[in-house]
Amino acid sequence: MKLLKDKTIYTGKGKIEHGYIRYDKRIAEVDEMRNFVPREDDEEVETEGCCVVPGFIDVHSHGGYGFDSMDASPEEIDWMVRQMTAKEGITSYFCTTMTQTYENIEQAMKNIKAAAMKNPVIQGIHVEGPFVSVQYKGAQNASFIKKPDEKALAHWNELSGGLIKVVTYAPEEASPEFEDWCLANGIVPSAGHSCAVYNQLLASKASHVTHLYNAQRGLNHREPGVTGYGLLTDGVKAEMICDGIHIKPQMVSLAYKVKGSDGIELITDSMRAKGMPEGKSELGGQVVYVKDGTARLEDGTIAGSVLSYIHAFQNIMKFTGANVEEAVKMSSVNQAEEFGLTQKGKIMAGKDADFVVLDSDYELKMTISMGEIAKAE
Repeated sequence: MKLLKDKTIYTGKGKIEHGYIRYDKRIAEVDEMRNFVPREDDEEVETEGCCVVPGFIDVHSHGGYGFDSMDASPEEIDWMVRQMTAKEGITSYFCTTMTQTYENIEQAMKNIKAAAMKNPVIQGIHVEGPFVSVQYKGAQNASFIKKPDEKALAHWNELSGGLIKVVTYAPEEASPEFEDWCLANGIVPSAGHSCAVYNQLLASKASHVTHLYNAQRGLNHREPGVTGYGLLTDGVKAEMICDGIHIKPQMVSLAYKVKGSDGIELITDSMRAKGMPEGKSELGGQVVYVKDGTARLEDGTIAGSVLSYIHAFQNIMKFTGANVEEAVKMSSVNQAEEFGLTQKGKIMAGKDADFVVLDSDYELKMTISMGEIAKAE
């Protein structure tokens, strides 16, 4: 058995000040050092890190390190995700698609399925578009936007091997049949890129809000909009891109004060330019320019991010004053619970051995995924 010991462990249910973890692909034991009994087969893993948190779960990311799930081959997707695991601490990942032609989306589904068969970090797919609002398209290509269509979604889900876990859609454009089909098939309906007013959202079945504040009808004193729905509705999880660019730190703090750590999920919404030199890039068939850590379309629209997940984890504490236990909820626990990732999200006996080892400044020192130390190529 592999062994991490003499660490502060944030389990997702609490904190062990001075503890150890025994594991192989799954966790065998988690306990305090005072209860530690050495074994002959112990193989201690040496690391500079002083604390351990559950592996990060990114449910909204288009790509990074030069690749995008929409057009990368299975081998390229696999390689890209392995970089994210080693360099960012992501141990569960939802490949995210874009508003594009049905043909391109279908090919992406096949490629992601093939990549997931090689790489168990790929736990799902987030379909972001084409079922969105033209008015709040953000960096989505308006020429490919369609009405929400459960038959198309069912076909894509079949092609993916049932990997679709969440779909971003405009509730004001959707029929009850579309939402019902999602719920019956274990797909979370997420309001995003939407012009919906608050009352429309209350009548909808959306239980998640895509990148809160961004590309949606915003909060107004006479109309709460999509942002108000995400902030005020119990049981609705709100994604947030905590790069300090998509959302001002003060507005991140506002969401945290209203929703609490139980209602927020950190995402990167990253694009292929993450981890690459600044300059010209591409997103969904559109030219993007990255400068000073910000990605924009030619018309100035913010387009995805180049945010690393470890920085999102650090930023949520910096922007809000949240403690590590609360940050763990927002980076792992909430995602695992919402999307039924029963083996993920907590450091407990029987769960997959997915951890992130951090130093006292919360810098990443090591990622362990399914019991193996993740290494970037």
